[in-house]
Amino acid sequence: MIAEALNSPPDEPTLPPWAEAVIDDFCSYLALERGRSPHTVRAYRGDVSRLLAQSAAEGVDSLADLDSIAIRSFLAAEHSSGHSPSTMGRRASSLRTFTAWAQERELIEADPAALLASPRRGRALPAVLRADQAEQMLDSAAVAADDGNPVALRDRATAELMYAAGIRVGELVAIDVADLDPHRRAVRVLGKGAKERIVPYGLPAARALDDWLERGRPQLVTAGSGRALFLGRRGARVDQRAVRESVHRMIRRVPDAPDISPHGLRHSAATHLVEGGADLRTVQELLGHATLATTQIYTHVSVERLRATYEQAHPRA
Repeated sequence: MIAEALNSPPDEPTLPPWAEAVIDDFCSYLALERGRSPHTVRAYRGDVSRLLAQSAAEGVDSLADLDSIAIRSFLAAEHSSGHSPSTMGRRASSLRTFTAWAQERELIEADPAALLASPRRGRALPAVLRADQAEQMLDSAAVAADDGNPVALRDRATAELMYAAGIRVGELVAIDVADLDPHRRAVRVLGKGAKERIVPYGLPAARALDDWLERGRPQLVTAGSGRALFLGRRGARVDQRAVRESVHRMIRRVPDAPDISPHGLRHSAATHLVEGGADLRTVQELLGHATLATTQIYTHVSVERLRATYEQAHPRA
């Protein structure tokens, strides 16, 4: 995981010699000291690499010469390229983290990005399934697994668990067999920031997991499978791409359903919890959100769904 995080992305721009070691040190800090995920480290590495490459092209000869003008010039060029507000917000966050780190390490005298503001993001409501659509999707996954095909059994179990527990796909693929507590119907997951939480799941997910462990996993397990709960076709820990493909494949069987990803399944689980009367604090704890503000979007989703139904059904809407 750490080695993956520290590798340069294939599209990283050509960097001046003084920048390469700095970026490697920064990425080590993110992965080892801050516990950031490989995905986050790669994203931050790409943002900072582009900044330093452009700054060097404009005459910056060392990190000590990096100033607010160079940073604003970079962000202006990125904005002109048509990047979304969310992408620009992440760019600004990456650069603030980088320059704060550089100042702390005494690589620069003053932090040139300390007063850098992030663009305001529009808050798009996530696409979610209706409860009946989620049920159709999971029922079709159960039918597909009837013949005992190990991949179909795995896909059914992963979908049931993601919907039941509202977990992220990255959390799902990292689960080991020992993380399951079948007696309490709960699973231990490692979330963002290496924060561990225990999440309950229901009977349908428990049945799907039992079926996978009894009939599916033994068909795929190899000497190299280790402790991984979910396995790929060759016996290694299943990767996120395979799970995403399986969710898209399942949702295509449901008429008129939005083409959601595993994260859309997580959104759907959270929305259905709120619609069913769960309080936001409980949903926050289940999802592993750091702040309640992140969870509050699901109240907006529920209101919008209520409004859409109202406008379709009420004669004077």
